[in-house]
Amino acid sequence: MARVLVTGGAGFIGSNLAHRLLTQGHDVIIYDNLSRQGTEKNVGWLRDNHGDGFVLVQGDVRDYPSVLQAVQRCEMVYHLAAQVAVTWSVADPREDFEINALGTLNLLEATRECEEPPILLFTSTNKVYGGMEEVDIVEQEKRYAYADLPRGVSEAQPLDFNSPYGCSKGAADQYVRDYSRIYGLRTVVVRMSCIYGPRQFGIEDQGWVAHFLISSVLGRPITIYGDGKQVRDILYVDDLLLAFERAVERIDVTAGQVYNMGGGPQNTISIWTEFSELLTRLLGHKVEVGFDDWRPGDQAVYVSDTTKARRELGWEPLTSVTVGIEKLFNWVVENKDLFR
Repeated sequence: MARVLVTGGAGFIGSNLAHRLLTQGHDVIIYDNLSRQGTEKNVGWLRDNHGDGFVLVQGDVRDYPSVLQAVQRCEMVYHLAAQVAVTWSVADPREDFEINALGTLNLLEATRECEEPPILLFTSTNKVYGGMEEVDIVEQEKRYAYADLPRGVSEAQPLDFNSPYGCSKGAADQYVRDYSRIYGLRTVVVRMSCIYGPRQFGIEDQGWVAHFLISSVLGRPITIYGDGKQVRDILYVDDLLLAFERAVERIDVTAGQVYNMGGGPQNTISIWTEFSELLTRLLGHKVEVGFDDWRPGDQAVYVSDTTKARRELGWEPLTSVTVGIEKLFNWVVENKDLFR
């Protein structure tokens, strides 16, 4: 078993990852500043399941000495800590840069200083591809679709950092790649699409699947920006963690590589025109929503081409959209007190 550092380990993906690693018997360090909504509840859940079986370091990735200390003697680093909202990056681009770009550079430099540098997996985002205005889109009855990308967006799509968030994550993405080429570090970049699942305290600015479910169950208002036909490929968190596992297991192949990671063409849904139908079935009644203007940089469609991940990781999503959303819905219903 390995000594593993998970930055952002108290967040949605991080806490699920920590739980998986602890269940497998790994020695886990969670590094998190606990600033996000729900992080303390996620730590409590991990304590309930694993007691003192993990170390919690309340630290910030902008603090290099603290990061350096946390990385020492680790064999694997999963770097998930980030500022994740496009809207917040517009409001405070400096903080967004310091967390996402400088924080990642700190992790890379700390890794490089280790006598035996650990594997480092970095979670990037599909926002590095920007608005993709040059890609032809067709409008259908309930959704938008790519005119000429039947498999979705591949890793060959040109980068276009279309927001401060896109810039900061894109810079970090490229630093992680370059540290493999220049310094020989074993790094992997995963450009994630929409990830969803239990332990996700979704808000309007980030985590839309969970946000819609939580708001619907609790009777909170929902605003749809645009016409609701926007399409996303969504990936259940357990399937994402399996991809992480395969990427680390096959590091001889994956080092220095980038993988687009999402549900792919077979796991897509329009954010309201189709999602609302599934939600109506789960709730037993329709949900009324408000509509507002499109938000800057919002893509009419984003679907990941996961061909490279399937080929090199021997991986594919196992959880369908219908099954995954029902699982998350049931978790929200069973844990309503967490959101009050």
